[in-house]
Amino acid sequence: MTYHSGSRAIQDRVGVRDLADHVGRSLGQDIRPVAAAFLELQPFLVVGAAAVEGGGEEEGGGAAQGGGGGVWASLLTGPPGFVRAVGSRLLSVAGRLPAGDPLTAALGTRGTAVGTIALDPRTRRRMRLDGRVRPAPRGFAVEADRVFANCPKYLQKRDTYETVPGRSPGPARHGGELTPDQREFVERADTFFLATVHARGADASHRGGNPGFVRVETPGELSWRDYPGNSMFLSLGNLTEDPRAGLLFLDWTSGTALQLTGTARTEFTPDGGRTVRFTLAGAVETPAASPLCWSAPAYSPANP
Repeated sequence: MTYHSGSRAIQDRVGVRDLADHVGRSLGQDIRPVAAAFLELQPFLVVGAAAVEGGGEEEGGGAAQGGGGGVWASLLTGPPGFVRAVGSRLLSVAGRLPAGDPLTAALGTRGTAVGTIALDPRTRRRMRLDGRVRPAPRGFAVEADRVFANCPKYLQKRDTYETVPGRSPGPARHGGELTPDQREFVERADTFFLATVHARGADASHRGGNPGFVRVETPGELSWRDYPGNSMFLSLGNLTEDPRAGLLFLDWTSGTALQLTGTARTEFTPDGGRTVRFTLAGAVETPAASPLCWSAPAYSPANP
């Protein structure tokens, strides 16, 4: 099925079921040649899943639902070509997460449900692939359940990037609420990535807007408006079934990554507006998590 009951409930509430059915015809299992060519140009990939304890292919052979822990979004980087299609339904990633990343065990456990998103700020294109992990000697592969592209809405354009020699991840800082510096980091962000799960899979998506579109209500709660999109409501539908969520914020210059895990709920207003409220359970800040230094953004003309 293209949609589960959570997505259907929101589509019906907003009155877009017919449009969602039309858009849903673009979803498939195959990685088409144009998508394969796009993937091989990308220097980073975001992965979303639920954490598992321990793990590894030998001991975790049946973790089909991706574990029962917190949901996280994590960043992988590498030279273009480190992500590539090795068949019509298999995505190969030649790389591993930084030591101690919350999803390390999940990506080493066969059958973990994961969502991935490849986003290219240079062209304002993005592609999502959801599926199941297959560990590999130099990284992992994902057997595709669902592959699709998204429109460029709310995607900031960054024309160029450079790989900074010698930049490597620093010691991670863990916490249960946002520090003042992390609050400032979130509130100046123009982009973040959202990981969600449901009973049969996982998904990773993008959220964008002008700086300030994410509000820090308290050190333990964030909120953002849900802007009109493709009407599928995959992320919000997942949150209807399972409130666990993971957020990833990047500093596109310094490479610092801020990963948050917690729960999220959607609030609806009488005029059809939607606000997502995220309650924080844990935070991991990693300096220089990415070796990439991107140029300044040109904000999307679609941003409210």
